[in-house]
Amino acid sequence: MCLSVCAVRPSVRAVRLALVVLSLSATSTVVSAQQVAAPSAAQDANVLPEIQVVTSREDGFSTQKVNTTKSDKPLFETPQSISVVTRELMDARQVTTLDEAIETVAGVTSSALGRRGWDDFLIRGQSASDTMYLDGLRIGQNNWIAQETYGAERIEVIKGPASIYFGQVTPGGTVNIISKRPRLENFNQVGFTAGNYGYMQGSFDFGRVLNSENGKAAFRINGMAMNSDDPTDGVWYKNRYIAPSVSLDLGARTDFTILAAINQRNYVRQQGLPIGATSLVRNGALVPNSFFTGDYTVAPYDAEQKSIAYVLAHRFDNGWTLNQTYRHLELSMTGQLANTTGALNVATGNFNRDVLSQDFSGRSDGLDTNIAKTFNLGGIKHDVMVGFDIMYDKLHRDSRRCAIAAQNIYNPVYGRPVTACGFQNNDGLVDTTLAQNGLYIRDNIDFAERLSMSMSLRHDRARLDNTYPLRPAATANVNAEKSANTGHVGLVYKATPNVAPYVSYATSFLPQTGITFDGTPIDPEQGKQSEVGVKFLSDDQRLSASLAYYDLKRRNLSQTDDAHPGFQVAIGEQQTKGYEAEIAADLKNGWQLSGALSVLDAVITEASAAQASTLGQWLSNVPRKSANFLANYRFDGALQGWGAGFGVRYVGAKTTTAASYVVPSYTVADANVSYQGNGYRIQLNIKNLFDKEYFAGASNARWVPVGNPRMVMLKTVIDF
Repeated sequence: MCLSVCAVRPSVRAVRLALVVLSLSATSTVVSAQQVAAPSAAQDANVLPEIQVVTSREDGFSTQKVNTTKSDKPLFETPQSISVVTRELMDARQVTTLDEAIETVAGVTSSALGRRGWDDFLIRGQSASDTMYLDGLRIGQNNWIAQETYGAERIEVIKGPASIYFGQVTPGGTVNIISKRPRLENFNQVGFTAGNYGYMQGSFDFGRVLNSENGKAAFRINGMAMNSDDPTDGVWYKNRYIAPSVSLDLGARTDFTILAAINQRNYVRQQGLPIGATSLVRNGALVPNSFFTGDYTVAPYDAEQKSIAYVLAHRFDNGWTLNQTYRHLELSMTGQLANTTGALNVATGNFNRDVLSQDFSGRSDGLDTNIAKTFNLGGIKHDVMVGFDIMYDKLHRDSRRCAIAAQNIYNPVYGRPVTACGFQNNDGLVDTTLAQNGLYIRDNIDFAERLSMSMSLRHDRARLDNTYPLRPAATANVNAEKSANTGHVGLVYKATPNVAPYVSYATSFLPQTGITFDGTPIDPEQGKQSEVGVKFLSDDQRLSASLAYYDLKRRNLSQTDDAHPGFQVAIGEQQTKGYEAEIAADLKNGWQLSGALSVLDAVITEASAAQASTLGQWLSNVPRKSANFLANYRFDGALQGWGAGFGVRYVGAKTTTAASYVVPSYTVADANVSYQGNGYRIQLNIKNLFDKEYFAGASNARWVPVGNPRMVMLKTVIDF
C-alpha cells in the first residue's frame, strides 16, 4: 500500500479547527497523559480510573523522564543508550544553537561544518541531522532550517538505530526535541542577553492557568528575537521565534494540547577559509580567521518554518489509553552562498569562486496513533503498545550556479557582481514526494522485580517520487516503493536497586533516492547495532551514570557509479564501534555535574571496485576520542544566591576521505558566574575562555571551517 495525501486531510481540518480554539483561548487542558497508570480490572466501570502521577526529577542536569520511548519507564530501566539535555543544562551553558546543545552528549560530533544556517551533527560516526524529530514527529525530508532551542523543554538523543520509534532514520541515532508545554501555574518571565560580536537577544515566556471544570486548563506563549554579527567579517544572523500553546479541557479522562511555532531566520552563511591560507598546509600564506570568502553582493538567506500540532491522550474504562500526535509543518528557504571552487594559488593569492543560489520550499504532515495498556498475564507484567504512523512530505528544490569574480587573500576586493545564474545540470530542479506509513507493536515485560525485557517490531512502507523537469522524459520521473521490517530487543537486570546492566539489539532502514544505470531504484540503507552496557542511579535520583559498548553497521550505502555519471550503485558498508560513558548529577551539597566520554573506531568496510581505495579509511569528521565535563556550584551561607562553574571540552583529530589534510584536536574551556536574587537572575558565560584558535572540522580539499573564538554573554532574567 502507499500513502496518499487524502490520508491526512481529516487531521488537517482538525488542526485548523484547533487553531481557532487557540486564538480564543477560552478553555484548555494540560497534558500529562503518558504518566497515567491503568486501572485494575476489578474497578467499577462507572468509576473513573485513578490518576497516579509518576514523579521524576526534571529540574537540574539529571532526569529520568524521556518521551521518545513512548513509555513511562525511566531511563534507568531502558535497555539502550538515550541521553537527555535538560532545560537547566542548556540555560547553565547559555546555548544558542541545537549543535551547541548536544555537543556535550557522548558520541555526538556537531558543528563540524562551521557556523551555518542549519543544524549539522553526527551520532556514533554517522550523519544524523537529516532525520530530526520534533515532539516525536519527523521535521521533514531534510533539515534545511536550524531548530530554535529557546522553545525546547529538553532534547533527547537516541543512540543507534531507532526505526522502531520513528520509521525511517539514520542508523547512528536520532535527536528528538521536546517543546515547552503549558504548566499548571501562572508565571511571567522576560530575559535580555548581550554579548560580543554584537550579540543581542530578548526573550519572554508567559503562562496562565485558565478556568475549567477539571482544573487542567493552561496557556503558554514563549518567544525570542536575536541579532548578531559573527567573528567572520561580513557574516551576520537574525532569528525570530514565537510559540503559543494551549491545553484544552475535554474532560477528566482526556488531555489535549495544541502546539504552534513560527521560526524565522535571516543570515549570511559562514564559509570558512581556503585550505591553502591556513596553518593546516604550513605554506606561510596565512590569513586571519575572520577572513570573509564571500561577497556583500550575494543575497542573504531568508528561511522560515511554521508548524501547528496537537497531542492527545484519552484513558478508557477498560485500562487502555489512546495517544495521538499530529503536526503540519511548512518551510521555505532562499539565499546565495559564494562558494570556493578551486585550490588557492599561493603565489598570486587568488582562488576561484562561484555562487550557489538556492530556493527551497516544502510541507509535511505527520500522524502517530497508538493504544497502550498495562496488565498481568500468568503472573508476568506486560506493558503493551500497538500503533501506526504516517508521514506525507513534499519538497521543491531549485539550485542554480552563478558567476562571480575570483578573490585574493592578500588584497581582497568586495562588491563583485553576481551574474549568469543558471542550472548547472539537469538535476538542479527537482520535486520530491515521500509518503510513509508504519505499523508497530511493543511489549515491556517485567518477569520479576529485577528482570525485564523490551521487545518491539515494526513494518514500514515508503514511496518516494522524484520529478526532474529538466531531465529527458525517460529519466524525468524516478519512483520507488519499498518496505522494511525492523525491530528491537533489550534485556535489563537490576543487579542492585542502583545498578542495572543491559543488552540490546536494534535495526533500522532509510529509503534512498538514487537509481542504477538500468533504472532500478536503490534499496534502502540498513542499520544494525548490538549494545551492552550498565546504568547507575542513586536512591534519590540525583545522580545517574552509564557505560556502554556498541557495534554498529550501516549497509547498502549508495555510491556514485563511476562508469555512468549521474547514477549510483549500492555497495557500501561502514562500521563504528566503541565505548561511551556519561554522568549527570544534582547533588544536595550544591554541586551540579555533567560529563561524557567517547572512544570509537569508524571505518569504511565495504566499497565498490571503483572506490576500493577507500577501504579501511576513517569516516569524515569523526574524532576517535572526545570528552567534556562541566561542574557548577551553588554557594550557601554568606554567598547564598551566587553560583559559579567551569567546563572543558576535548575533540580529537578529524579528517575526510575527500582531502589529504588532518584537522588537529582541540581543547576549549568555559566558565560562568551567576547570581540568583529575589525574582531575577544574572548570569555571565565565557565560552572558549582562553580564546583557543582551532578548526571545527574537515570539509573538503578547498576550504575548512573555523571554530568559535572567545564568546562572552551576559544574561538577565526577570520573573514577575
